[in-house]
Amino acid sequence: MLMDIKNDQHVEAARIQKEIKSYLGLRSNALIFEYGVADQNKIKLDLITINPRHNQSFLFHSVNGYDKVDALNKMLDYVQNYREKESSYTIQWIANGEKELHTSYFRASNMYDALDKLYYGRDMNQITVFSVVLNPVA
Repeated sequence: MLMDIKNDQHVEAARIQKEIKSYLGLRSNALIFEYGVADQNKIKLDLITINPRHNQSFLFHSVNGYDKVDALNKMLDYVQNYREKESSYTIQWIANGEKELHTSYFRASNMYDALDKLYYGRDMNQITVFSVVLNPVA
């Protein structure tokens, strides 16, 4: 039995991932597509960015979908529209044991969402946040 190429989920997922990377203008090693299981057997997709300057990872955005392709299509829609829908935040922080102050930029619906993106996948006690600033609209 031959699989219809148009219905190949892996090919479609790879195409959408490539489109997301291209739209964001990031290198392949600066973007991670992390899949998990969400509520009600949905697929959760966390799009994670890697900042080479800090050597740190941050959550870009999370979506839930019925399958990988659905989640990727929702992420693509977010990537294409997030600048108009979300505010820009600047967060200054330092990791425990380091001396260098880091500045990171996030798009988020509110300050708490921006902090969640900073703290994603790490112990909150390992980072000290000095400031969270809502950037003026340009």
